[in-house]
Amino acid sequence: MVSEVSALSPSKAIDRIRASFGRPAEHDSNHRSLHAKGAFYSGTFTASARSKELSRAGHLQGDAVPVVLRWSNGGGNPRVPDKAPDVRGMSVSFKLADGTSTDILGQTAPRFVVRSPEAFVEFTEAARNPKKMPAFLLRHRDAVVPLLANGKAGALASPKSYAVATYYAVHAYKWVAADGKESWVRYTLRPASSTEPAGTFAGKDRLFEEITARLGAGPVTFTLEVQVAAEGDDPHDPMSVWKSKDVFDAGTFTFTSVAEDPEADGGVVVFDPTRIVDGIELSEDPILLYRPKAYSESVKRRMG
Repeated sequence: MVSEVSALSPSKAIDRIRASFGRPAEHDSNHRSLHAKGAFYSGTFTASARSKELSRAGHLQGDAVPVVLRWSNGGGNPRVPDKAPDVRGMSVSFKLADGTSTDILGQTAPRFVVRSPEAFVEFTEAARNPKKMPAFLLRHRDAVVPLLANGKAGALASPKSYAVATYYAVHAYKWVAADGKESWVRYTLRPASSTEPAGTFAGKDRLFEEITARLGAGPVTFTLEVQVAAEGDDPHDPMSVWKSKDVFDAGTFTFTSVAEDPEADGGVVVFDPTRIVDGIELSEDPILLYRPKAYSESVKRRMG
């Protein structure tokens, strides 16, 4: 699939997304348009030997690299209770030694349900207003199977902990090795180990209370799982299902503490899946290429 210029302006997209979660007066004006409720955490990432073999990117060479993590609820209401059905997000930014950074964004839904920015906004509106869902599905019949798969996977269920959920990155990337060899890959962030904290967590912010207590009991680790595309697997279509069986452990995330909130005094942090470094290249996925435009518009709203 070759990317096309979207007819939907970023301004209109953000207007519609924010409206679907209530007028700005009803919620804080300085929050993200989606994944509004979240918190930051600190840790490191150490890549495996095969990652170094497949990509020359600085964070994939085997040395421990600092990372900043944000776990979040998917919607646009920053005060939603954690028990509410919602996609959960895990966004990670790798901080390379040369001062550059690159990001991975994952969500608990294993399948993406649309192919274009316009359809994504329509889906967001329909998900917030069930009366609109039948008409959406009539216009986008190919969304039915991914929605059923996400339901079977419990993508919207409130997890026991952010540390025990699996997060799927929507987009594919091209890894370029030191010798120039190219491989298309997809990421999954899988929980590996952690210590369950004592106590009961049942309040409206229970996921954040639980993960704070869990980190207090010891580190939380995740595996970066990478699937390498086989012939016929489409890296440019966010809805595509790859047949490749080449899946490997690309490295380990070790999260150790709650981070000081970099947005507490009005700062803005953006996790951008198009932020890449040498050794990684973007696909022509229309959703991926639209994201930075939408993020820029959302940041403008957040900064007034």
